[in-house]
Amino acid sequence: MGMTMTQKILAAHAGLEYVEAGQLIEADLDLVLGNDITSPVAIHEMEKMKVDGVFHKDKIALVPDHFVPNKDIKSAEHCKCVREFARKNEITNYFEVGQMGIEHALLPEKGLTVAGDVIIGADSHTCTYGALGAFSTGVGSTDMAAGMATGKAWFKVPSAIKFNLTGKLNKWVSGKDIILHIIGMIGVDGALYKSMEFVGDGIASLSMDDRFTIANMAIEAGGKNGIFPVDDLAIEYMKEHSSREFKVYEADEDAVYDEEYTIDLSTLRPTIAFPHLPENTKTIDEIKEPVAIDQVVIGSCTNGRLEDMRIAAEVLKGRKVKEGIRCIVIPATQQIYLDAMEAGYIKTFIEAGAVVSTPTCGPCLGGYMGILAEGERCISTTNRNFVGRMGHVNSEVYLASPAVAAASAVTGQISCPCQL
Repeated sequence: MGMTMTQKILAAHAGLEYVEAGQLIEADLDLVLGNDITSPVAIHEMEKMKVDGVFHKDKIALVPDHFVPNKDIKSAEHCKCVREFARKNEITNYFEVGQMGIEHALLPEKGLTVAGDVIIGADSHTCTYGALGAFSTGVGSTDMAAGMATGKAWFKVPSAIKFNLTGKLNKWVSGKDIILHIIGMIGVDGALYKSMEFVGDGIASLSMDDRFTIANMAIEAGGKNGIFPVDDLAIEYMKEHSSREFKVYEADEDAVYDEEYTIDLSTLRPTIAFPHLPENTKTIDEIKEPVAIDQVVIGSCTNGRLEDMRIAAEVLKGRKVKEGIRCIVIPATQQIYLDAMEAGYIKTFIEAGAVVSTPTCGPCLGGYMGILAEGERCISTTNRNFVGRMGHVNSEVYLASPAVAAASAVTGQISCPCQL
């Protein structure tokens, strides 16, 4: 019986010839990630262990990004804790304000994640790096602490679901629409503790930004990880961004999958997740009554990359954000901010009446930079729309692509660029 792509990576890092779903293993780690919310907890746990430093100063990444620049005294204290730990342990990959970005956009950009890696992060969207053919998954802060101390982590080997993507996407349809379609189809627990493995000729037409978005939201379907095969585009990306060696793993032909789905990308339409779950999806064609909004957020670890900025700017070029609507644009890293500025996108956003923020996770988790009041609605390119996610428990969050979010900013209601 063969192994899936994920199972092969885990077997190699556990020093085993073969693993199967449900097996408990201890695997070597290539990278341990933490942010300004989760790292302080892990640091305090490490102090209890009384260990002598970290296992490898080059294989830990600390990225303050959730409440950064600091919004209050508590967030400043959290960042101070992380900063002092990084200095004490001479952590190579510590990213302070001015160099930092949203962690899951920053790490691939910095070349810290490559194919064949095993990566854990004390943030649920660590599954993003599966776009490059790595096994990456979110863990709790205690597991992060153990990982920083030992360079190892325990895993239960996941079973897998195969998603066969065929065809090509139409204009104004993107990776965000693909993953929202999938979550709408299988539900928020449809892939619970399973590896979501994406295959098929349709992948060739997807950009790296599309793939990062899809892998990023595997957790919204309950997945342990999402993972893509390593093709020429992924190799080109890694060679451009990283000097690290990578290893390509491929699923065996007789690999076992719990379920298999085939999705014709050409049939997908712009898709929106209505409150209060990512599975509560409707296509733009299924929205029969106008849904008025108060705020638009374009950014996050899901959709704050350069392609997302380009698409939003294309929609907003020569148009105005509707009066009374707040439109907040957040490039995910300093480099993306700079590239967007040089491409003229920032100018487009400002001329349209949007505001542009420094890289931060802020509004996604209801932290700052876009908190909702009672009764307000936001359409956002973020990843979660739970009750109270972006502010008041009686506010509403609608998840969508940058194209739909930008068009909605213009009309003041949920819209597609094709309707402008």
